[in-house]
Amino acid sequence: MVVGLPRRWSFLGFFIAFLFLTPLLALLATAALPDGEVFAHLAETVLPTYILNTLLLMLGVSLLSALLAIPAAWLVARCHMPGKRFFQWALLLPLAMPAYVVAYVYTDLLDYPGPIQRALRALLGVNSVNDYWFPDIRSLGGATLILALVLFPYIFLLARTAFMEQSLSLLQASRLMGASERESFWRLALPMARPAIAAGVALVAMETAADFATVSYFAVPTLTTAVYDTWLGYGSLASASKLSMIILVAVFLLIWLERFARRRQQLFQRQALTGQIPRLTLGRWRWVGLGYCTLLLFASFLLPLGILLGYAVRYFDLSWQGEFWRYSWNSFSLSAIAAVLCVVFALALLFIARISPRAQDAMPARLASTGYALPGTVLAIGVLGPLTWLDFGLNDFCTWLGIDGPGLLFTGSTLALIFAFCVRFIAIAIGGIENSWRRLSPSLDMAALSMGKGPVALFFRVHLPLLRTGILASLLLVFIEAMKELPAALLLRPIGFENLATKVFEYVSDERLEQGALGAIVIVLVGLVPLVFLNRSIEKES
Repeated sequence: MVVGLPRRWSFLGFFIAFLFLTPLLALLATAALPDGEVFAHLAETVLPTYILNTLLLMLGVSLLSALLAIPAAWLVARCHMPGKRFFQWALLLPLAMPAYVVAYVYTDLLDYPGPIQRALRALLGVNSVNDYWFPDIRSLGGATLILALVLFPYIFLLARTAFMEQSLSLLQASRLMGASERESFWRLALPMARPAIAAGVALVAMETAADFATVSYFAVPTLTTAVYDTWLGYGSLASASKLSMIILVAVFLLIWLERFARRRQQLFQRQALTGQIPRLTLGRWRWVGLGYCTLLLFASFLLPLGILLGYAVRYFDLSWQGEFWRYSWNSFSLSAIAAVLCVVFALALLFIARISPRAQDAMPARLASTGYALPGTVLAIGVLGPLTWLDFGLNDFCTWLGIDGPGLLFTGSTLALIFAFCVRFIAIAIGGIENSWRRLSPSLDMAALSMGKGPVALFFRVHLPLLRTGILASLLLVFIEAMKELPAALLLRPIGFENLATKVFEYVSDERLEQGALGAIVIVLVGLVPLVFLNRSIEKES
């Protein structure tokens, strides 16, 4: 730390944090505005349905994801099984697949005109849908299944790590007391992993509550679709803000539950003796385990990717290539700008927190990370408020000067999208760089300061070269997340602007993803990059 650090550094940190908090503050202010009784009408008619569907979807996806993930995590972490090392990272691949793309693929397979129902009608010798029963994929249950197939890796990763790090002495004691492997799992291993599983379930529930594209495609009315429809359909930003506050309450409650679960986990494991836990020999059941993990990977990733590749080959159209490159450039350029800005602001906030002798200077980094909890539809409403105020203020000032104003400089351009991406994903940059910064010994700072170097020289000549790996990782992660962000891009994009995410969703909504399969494949391939980092960390653990 730098003794006597000027307070302007503290002011800079809190000013940056305030910029990233403005969408949340604007959302609170907008929700307090009168809405012409639109919200009251919604509350009397469809709001209970929106809330019920959202809660049922969160509950269903969380339970199904846990049922899919926990057996796979146990098999990979504790059992001898062919392909175990492969499945350690392969079962994370579904995270790279956009849920709305998987929804389209399975609808194409399972809907009435799809190949499965055609084969079933041929087998039964019937021609009408009234002659047989088949579950409707375009339903709340279908949305639950699709989201669970995409989101279960959150629980798988945390549960697998928890099973691998459990106390060897406790597991040995249970065997010495006569407990079978099954009893040890149900009475010891699973309860010890419960905090990690609960944290994973909370993450899955948060992602489910924030999902817009999948439920919109399946025509399942939830709070996220209600925000979108209320804003664009009723033209009531205040009512949409009130609906957003309901989502925020649920999200922050889930965040609290996740942190509580992690706190319990740390306290529980603090005095545990750990070691190399012997793996279980499954005998003939190892092939059942192999079949389960293979089927799970096939259904959640390999099948959708294979069908996308088939679409891309069969419907390859040279006339679309010009548009494809334009949409790709829009996605890559905006995501790159957002990634650079997030890393720059994260470096500033974390450097101030590191060198300042004042404990309160660590707060700005935590406050700026709040935006990661905001779903895309909610964030779009929050971003629109302060940027609209800036547009009006700038044009009024130009009018007072007697010159022509720039028009909608902020809300009518890609600046709104870049700001939204920064607010949403700076938490990723802060987390990645902070982990790297913690590995730097404070003695490096003291040595540089004792040689007469100031804070700026300390940062550029000592810290920055040592943080290159963390900075690169943060740049990549923010870039990828911005590439995949859909709800905020849909609501904040300028007129006539498209990127890969919005264009692929347009193809999905128009039931012609075949023509946009190439764009979907690019999004998937870009999403695989952070999983490479996870794979490397898994290999080090193993």
